[in-house]
Amino acid sequence: QVQLVESGGGLVQAGGSLRLSCAASGRTFSYYAMAWFRQAPKKEREFVAAIRWSGGTTYYADSVKGRFTISRDNAKNTVYLQMNSLKPEDTAVYYCAARRSRSGGVYSSEYDYWGQGTQVTVSS
Repeated sequence: QVQLVESGGGLVQAGGSLRLSCAASGRTFSYYAMAWFRQAPKKEREFVAAIRWSGGTTYYADSVKGRFTISRDNAKNTVYLQMNSLKPEDTAVYYCAARRSRSGGVYSSEYDYWGQGTQVTVSS
């Protein structure tokens, strides 16, 4: 069992930056691929970024490529999402997810554990 707790969301102006953190419980964090998804009002949950268990390979949605960076610190059981050059369309609830696999996936159905989400609001 893995429990995930996100933090770092908030209100920021367009062009600004935020760093989200996701703290995971359990001693086997390093065995899990991790990802961030987001869900805007009246929209489906969408993939943002993923990272392999070792941190060596990352995946990004086209909409965030070049602006967002996913990373992880297995010693701290934490995964991060650095978000730069934020746009109003990035406004959403951001969710951290864990997958019992070394490889990341881009579909929410591939993930086994979810956090409660953290709100990110980007004003224009």
